[in-house]
Amino acid sequence: MDIIIHLLYYIFLFIQISIAFFLLIPLIAILLYAFISIFRIKAPQEKKTYLTDKNFEFGLIITAHQETEFIIPLVDSILKQTYKNFYIYIVADDCDTNMLNFDQTNIKILSPSPPFHAKVKSIQHALSHFERKHDAVIIFDSDNLIHPSFLEVMNDYFRKGYKVVQADFKPKNTDTQYARMDAIGDMFNFFLDREMRMRLGLSSAIWGSGVAVDYDLYTGVKYKDYLGGFDKRLQDHLVQNVKTIAFAPEAILFDEKISSGKSLQNQRTRWINTYFKYFNDSFRIFLNGLGKLNFNLIYFSLILLRPPLFIVLAGAIIACIINYFTNQTFFYAWVLILLSFLVSFAIIVVLKGKDIRFLRTMFSLPLFVFRQTMAFLRIKKARKAFLKTRHTKIVFIDELLKENKTNSPMAKK
Repeated sequence: MDIIIHLLYYIFLFIQISIAFFLLIPLIAILLYAFISIFRIKAPQEKKTYLTDKNFEFGLIITAHQETEFIIPLVDSILKQTYKNFYIYIVADDCDTNMLNFDQTNIKILSPSPPFHAKVKSIQHALSHFERKHDAVIIFDSDNLIHPSFLEVMNDYFRKGYKVVQADFKPKNTDTQYARMDAIGDMFNFFLDREMRMRLGLSSAIWGSGVAVDYDLYTGVKYKDYLGGFDKRLQDHLVQNVKTIAFAPEAILFDEKISSGKSLQNQRTRWINTYFKYFNDSFRIFLNGLGKLNFNLIYFSLILLRPPLFIVLAGAIIACIINYFTNQTFFYAWVLILLSFLVSFAIIVVLKGKDIRFLRTMFSLPLFVFRQTMAFLRIKKARKAFLKTRHTKIVFIDELLKENKTNSPMAKK
């Protein structure tokens, strides 16, 4: 009996240490950020010189599903790029293409029949219809818009020798509480898993859109199925086949944020399902990193293995309550850890948000956690069906850039 009690104790201790590690990462990141800023230490990619003067040709894939109206603003933002060496492939999956009338010879519209209802299939369909082998592939969702210098920045990074480059995300809309909560999540994740990794010379995590990938690298990935998580599988493939996944904060992509609780649940249900779906792959990356003594792979995989944040926070609160009755020292330690996480979270929002409304929205985050919990209870549905996120915000890049310059509450202060 004593052996079992000791075993349970050490298991509980291991779980507590793991949760504490994940919750202390934001505080460590803030301290490192302050140190790097004070001493003006450049990120490795900022120091890197050009290896070639080649102008890389990008094959841009737009995956649209039942939302034709968003394609025109996105194409408009692409055609306004300062860099012109690209081809556009629009996969209009189950879309009415009558309104898609483009005169440009570097735009190809693909309308699969029967419809795919799967993003991976749409991407593969576009690749099979490339005019020629382009140097790199960039995938966009139909609700995206890109800054006029987006492709110029991507070309600069490829000239420096990078084969995978993730763009920065900015919210296309912040007009509802849910949209601002969604944007806050992006600020937090992009700061920790992309910007800070960039500053430390580690591989950035990638997103489902706005990532430029060398053509041969992309076509080497193999997918298990077509029900979500394409970026997770791609990420697992890329991090093991390149030295560094770069993050380009100067390459800005505007992404529509969730406007309703129902859309949030659908989105998070897909995301939570992909965490469990690719857990074994993430663990294999961890073992690979240990075998090679590669810190980049070890840290990358540890973050992949981290449960969704709301589960980590729930575990911390449970540990705090248990230790209140069993170990007062650990209890106070947990109180400090939770406070440090909340303060660090708020600092990141202030640093990256630059809008007073985001601070007010933080008081609504328990509702966000509730919706994620409901999403967790529906993950079986994501394994059987394609859960689509509906979009509503139609805006052109010129209007959006004008709004960002003049309508920020913080900018007026």
